[in-house]
Amino acid sequence: IDAVKKFSTSNVVDIREMINSKLLYVPKVPYDLSIPKKVLIIGSGGLSIGQAGEFDYSGSQAIKALQEENIQTVLINPNIATVQTSKGLADKVYFLPLIPEYVEQVIRAERPGGVLLTFGGQTGLNCGVELQRAGIFEKYGVRILGTPIEAIIDTEDRRIFSERISVIGEKVAPSCAVYSVQEAIDAAEKLGYPVMARAAFSLGGLGSGFADNKEELKTLALQALA
Repeated sequence: IDAVKKFSTSNVVDIREMINSKLLYVPKVPYDLSIPKKVLIIGSGGLSIGQAGEFDYSGSQAIKALQEENIQTVLINPNIATVQTSKGLADKVYFLPLIPEYVEQVIRAERPGGVLLTFGGQTGLNCGVELQRAGIFEKYGVRILGTPIEAIIDTEDRRIFSERISVIGEKVAPSCAVYSVQEAIDAAEKLGYPVMARAAFSLGGLGSGFADNKEELKTLALQALA
């Protein structure tokens, strides 16, 4: 439409330039495209039947891809019964809990140039967000590879995500962010049953599900806010 309007007042219309001006994203902080020599991978952590197995596989493939580029790999994963902790896969493996205190110890000892958070599932994402807020990555000069922390927070926090969607005018189901059981009940009365409850910074599990009435919602809210 803009091209047609411009053509009516000018004989020259550069479509390529117009597309670039509309779609080209210019980051606030320029990306560092240098290749790190050593990368820390946040592993998949504990596995159970029916969940988290995909992160073990994706993490293993990430390690292989990094090694093909001659990048040294350091893995932190407390679970010995995974493919990614197999002998000879990663250059170095730390069998430590995936919590900020232990991850910082590994970063301090290994001094990786970058870290991959998105191959550790929800545990890895949550750990990365905590480390970022504590200033650990900046303290040791570790670059976040892949999805930026800001994007992780914007999509994992239900309230912020709803605000971002509203800004771009995307049509989605109405929602409310709550911080107590009573707030959840009040929000459901406003939205109308049935409602879907989801805990922030989680892919599912306890506290997530559908509620057809007040009692079902109360059960979900108690689990999510525990």
